[in-house]
Amino acid sequence: MKVYIIDNGGQWTHREWRVLRYLKVDAKIVPNTTPFENIADADGIILSGGSPNVAADVDAMGNNGLYLDRFEGPIFGICAGMQFISTHFGGVLGQGTVPEFGKVDLRISDHNGLFNGIPDEIAVWASHNDEVKEVPKDFIVSASSKDCAVEGIRHRTRPIYGVQFHPEVEHTEHGVKMFENFLGIIEVLKN
Repeated sequence: MKVYIIDNGGQWTHREWRVLRYLKVDAKIVPNTTPFENIADADGIILSGGSPNVAADVDAMGNNGLYLDRFEGPIFGICAGMQFISTHFGGVLGQGTVPEFGKVDLRISDHNGLFNGIPDEIAVWASHNDEVKEVPKDFIVSASSKDCAVEGIRHRTRPIYGVQFHPEVEHTEHGVKMFENFLGIIEVLKN
């Protein structure tokens, strides 16, 4: 199995790679300016977190839009990656009412996809000022917190998922399980 991690400048992108390597996946970090043809052989793609303000500096997200338009396999957006997915498909971003930095109590409302087999309430690690204010019409909200209504999303028909928090860091409960679930989605679609 081959997974490309699209580097959007996130401080923890290397940890996403480490989790995948721990799970015995052929993972590679590539710049978000990589031509689509160079990643078309992927079984799955992760859009990493990043420092850009996605709403104000969409150019800093490189070719993420092209990947979303052309890649037909599973895609997992983390933090800025999820925000970009949302805006690309017509959602709206804005400044969080209460920016989240550190521990967040997550409530999971949809256990399909990434949250399969994970308890309804877990602690996760977040680091964001902005958040999704309006979810694109083809997506459903899968998780939320007290201060952020959209902590997790999934597309209704395509294998596209996103989380506002960071499943790759040790402080996120069941974070590795979320990556395992993503890999399980890839396996199902490959067969």
